[in-house]
Amino acid sequence: MHSGTPLQLSVLLLLVMQCSSQPSGQNGLGNVDIGVILDLDSYVGRMSKTSLEMAVKDFYGTHQNYTTRLVLHSRDSGSGVVEAASAAIELLKNKKVKAILGPQKSSQADFISEIGNKTQVPIISFTATLPLVSHIETPYFIRVARSDTYQLQAITSIVKSFHWHQVVPIYDATNYGSGVITYLSDALQKVGVTVPHGCGISPSATDDQILKELYKLMTMQTRVFVVHMLPSLASRVFLKANEAGMMSKGYAWIVTDGITSLLETMDNPVIDSMQGVIGLKPYIENSTELVQFTERWKQKFSQQNPNIDRIQLSAFGLWAYDTIYALARAVESVNNIADSRFTQSVAENNLTDLASIGIFQSGPKLLWSMLNTEFKGLSGEFRLINGQLPVSSFQIVNSVGNTSKEIGFWTENGGITKQLNPDTRTSDNSGLRTVIWSGGSVEIPKGWEIPTNGRKLKVGLPVKSGFYQFINVERDNFTNAPIVTGYCRDIFEAVMKALPFGVPFEYVPFETSEGSGESKGNYDDLVHEVSREAYDIVVGDITILLNRSLYAEFTLPYTESGVSMIVRVKGDAKKNAWIFTKPLKMELWITIGAFFVYTGIIIWVLEHRVNTEFRGTPGKQIGMILWFSFSTLVFAHRERVMSNLTRFVLIVWVFVQLQPTFTDIDNLIRNGGSIGYQEGSFLYGVLKESIDESKLQVLRTAEDYNEALSNGSVSAIVDELPYLRFVLSQYCSKFRMVGPTNRTAGFGFAFPKGSPLVPEISRAILKVTESKEMNDITAFWFKSKSECSEQDETTVVSNSLSLNSFKGLFLIAWVSSTTALAIFLVNFLYENREILTSRAPIPQKLTAIAKTFNEKKEDAEEAKKKEKEQQETEMSDINDVPQGFMYDPTSLSPGAISLAQHEEGMFSPDEGLSSTEPGTPYHEIAVTRASEEDRQ
Repeated sequence: MHSGTPLQLSVLLLLVMQCSSQPSGQNGLGNVDIGVILDLDSYVGRMSKTSLEMAVKDFYGTHQNYTTRLVLHSRDSGSGVVEAASAAIELLKNKKVKAILGPQKSSQADFISEIGNKTQVPIISFTATLPLVSHIETPYFIRVARSDTYQLQAITSIVKSFHWHQVVPIYDATNYGSGVITYLSDALQKVGVTVPHGCGISPSATDDQILKELYKLMTMQTRVFVVHMLPSLASRVFLKANEAGMMSKGYAWIVTDGITSLLETMDNPVIDSMQGVIGLKPYIENSTELVQFTERWKQKFSQQNPNIDRIQLSAFGLWAYDTIYALARAVESVNNIADSRFTQSVAENNLTDLASIGIFQSGPKLLWSMLNTEFKGLSGEFRLINGQLPVSSFQIVNSVGNTSKEIGFWTENGGITKQLNPDTRTSDNSGLRTVIWSGGSVEIPKGWEIPTNGRKLKVGLPVKSGFYQFINVERDNFTNAPIVTGYCRDIFEAVMKALPFGVPFEYVPFETSEGSGESKGNYDDLVHEVSREAYDIVVGDITILLNRSLYAEFTLPYTESGVSMIVRVKGDAKKNAWIFTKPLKMELWITIGAFFVYTGIIIWVLEHRVNTEFRGTPGKQIGMILWFSFSTLVFAHRERVMSNLTRFVLIVWVFVQLQPTFTDIDNLIRNGGSIGYQEGSFLYGVLKESIDESKLQVLRTAEDYNEALSNGSVSAIVDELPYLRFVLSQYCSKFRMVGPTNRTAGFGFAFPKGSPLVPEISRAILKVTESKEMNDITAFWFKSKSECSEQDETTVVSNSLSLNSFKGLFLIAWVSSTTALAIFLVNFLYENREILTSRAPIPQKLTAIAKTFNEKKEDAEEAKKKEKEQQETEMSDINDVPQGFMYDPTSLSPGAISLAQHEEGMFSPDEGLSSTEPGTPYHEIAVTRASEEDRQ
């Protein structure tokens, strides 16, 4: 015994060493532990478990050369987040799993993905479709599925294709449902579709609570619903919707792929209640392998779940199957992954369970390998982009009978099509095939209906203190019911009658209390009420404004648009001989007259020497001074001007004649005129920006307009065209509309944002406005009281314009005219500087200057030319005298000595002027002769 003991020990030690040197697992293969976390109480969880187990067997059955083997460790997480997280930690701590498949729900995946990031263990889910968690935010999370954002794009395309304007989502009031609604609302709003409200239903809600929520939806107008919830809750909702009558004609229902993919697993009563529903599910291309696998999967699933009668393999089961194939390939490509261990990142004392797990050494390599694995699986091409399957296409089905009928497809690039890969020889491929809607109708629901449960549209009305012809609210003495009359009311009721369907409504005045007759606020406040849905519509003389359109939606306008003003017309114009003086004040008339004369004198001075038209007898020239400046008023002067300075003066003077009209509101403001406006009008806010509030006078009725303009308390009234037209129809012989018309949008009916009634009412407005009925309504309310035959013979009266309105123009005219005169005088005196520089007395110089100015410029220049020639001749004669010869001054005659001749433009020696210049021989002779004459 003793001798054999060492030998036995040696053999045992050798066997242990041989076993330790071989790879772990059966047949020398490396086992790689993989965790699986599913809700095994749900159909999707059981379906996925069957697919995963079949995938492992199928893969290694065809890949026997692989040195690694996936070993699945399944855990039932139920529906809770905490349970799923606990299962993940347990798998990591006890089984040292290298990857985790699942969890099933997005809320669970959001939590467990953080654990994966901490431990560097890939978390791979084929059912978590919410964009709540993504590979970009948590790198170790991989989605082997398509995000719901693509599904929502498909739903948006369907809604848009049927021209629906409102959609109400009905969703699971958990993270699964509410996490999608924000994305759905954003996607719909991008295509002009609004989500007025949503309906969240808790999975724990009773049938009565579900029915109560559905009845609320029935009282509203929207009839298009998008259902996004788990199939178990959706089954209950559709049963109650059918009970409430919401699966009848006129309703449209769209369900997401979570329901559509498992539609055939639901009970017959549920399927019967979902007739006409449109659904989406990921499109999986059919193949021989898929058909064969589906048959095998059904047999396997039935064996594992004998209590489930209705079974259906959806895309989630196929993605689970392909996930195993991808993970097995990725694991095989990582060297020694079976022997890879978790390393501790911190000291092990006082650690939590998560911290004690450590970090998986081969995690980054496995993650990289998984993200780069590509192959063709049962669900199609397996290729991950940004950590998830890329969008491909969705199949659109219609629930008819006991099955789902294919009616079209949706792709990211092609939108909605009847066929996925259409033959180019076929005709139009856009849109869907014929849909059987709720109630068995093939007529496309218009998307909204007026509730038929006794509720009427609440029509808000303004309570006015004037202009009752537009809208007026009174009360019945016995019933206290509102009695509504007026132009706007008649238009509204004509429009409602023009609708292709009946709409019950009731009038609700906007007043402080019922029957008080006091307005609760201004028109902006009233439009705000419709935005808060206190009213379904607001009717009245409501102007469409930009600020109001921010919180309410308006129909097309039903009145002409624009803002203008009216002023008083002088009725006794024929009796007043001096009416033409009224527009201008006396000081202005005097100034204008003075400038006529002043400008005429300036022009005469500039033109007198060069223009024959401005010469002649004194009487003729005085007449020309007065006539020419007056003739510029009507541009009737026939005289041509010769001087450029004259032309400059006339250009400026013409601008003075372009007088601003008294019908311009700016002139009225500058002259201190008061402006009237209607009480409650938005124009008050516009006017006070440029006009002192003390100059603004509030008016209420057409009678107030008449009185204010007649007694002169206001110079003009600014208002919208419909009101001004009405005032003129009553007082057309007294007032006139003047000035430019500033455009506005006109009157319209206001609705809450996104109301489906707006396009229908707008079309009805066009129908009414283009008919004879519109003319009849207008003629009834705005008919004239007189023929206004004398309107064209009257003149408009406004405040007389003062000198202040023209001070700038007159100043410019004076400066320009005076400047032109100064330039002329400088030039004239420079040309005749020999006169100014002579030694003659000042009176003689002035006389000479006056005679030179009175001469025509051409004659004066000719005379100077002759004088110069004569001087040159005499100079030549003097030079011919022999040397030493002395002139006897007494022998020279005056005519021989003086060169001054009595020709036009020259002066004689008797006038004390000599044509000779100082310092010349001729000058000395002239001075000697002049001295002798003085002695005599």
